Amino acid sequence: MNEDLNVHVINHPLIQHKLTLMRRKETGTKDFRQLLEEISMLMTYEIARDFPLEDVEIETPVAKCKGYKLSGKKVGVVPILRAGLGMSAGVINMIPAARVGHIGLYRDPETLKPVEYYCKMPGDIAERMLIVVDPMLATGGSASAALELLKQKGAKSMILMCLVSAPQGIRLVNKEHPDVPIYVAAIDDHLNEKGYIVPGLGDAGDRIFGTV
Repeated sequence: MNEDLNVHVINHPLIQHKLTLMRRKETGTKDFRQLLEEISMLMTYEIARDFPLEDVEIETPVAKCKGYKLSGKKVGVVPILRAGLGMSAGVINMIPAARVGHIGLYRDPETLKPVEYYCKMPGDIAERMLIVVDPMLATGGSASAALELLKQKGAKSMILMCLVSAPQGIRLVNKEHPDVPIYVAAIDDHLNEKGYIVPGLGDAGDRIFGTV
């Protein structure tokens, strides 16, 4: 891994096994979607490892005891449309109380800049830790634009969680949002002339939704 990349690579054996299955071109839509949800759950589990806890006293059927509950900021999950939808269910399965926002961006064909076409957020995003999800972190343009938009909407604490990434995208997000931790399952080699991650896994949105 490049020394200048500020990123957390979650290389748990189960995640790497499932990611390999997702990369295979023979993997169909149903299995691809299920594997993405499973990996998202596992990544959420790892990301939450450092979430703060506070003591709480409860009563079991046998006796009173000390337990623990999550403390600190409440959680929100924000998929970047449309491929990010494939990861949001996994996060919600692990953190059912999380609120969900959505961001839609498209790339202007002339300026090549991301343009917002949809943004709907919980009203209290300033009080939440937002987990922003998108399977692919390629050039980083969409992710960086989404993070900037969320900051403009009042977000204070964010994590970017992606499945497969390229060094170019990580560097851009590091540069424009040094305060946002990045978690990925893999850092691939490079981008091709079309901006696809190599070796990657193809167009994540098309593979999730069975479109071409």
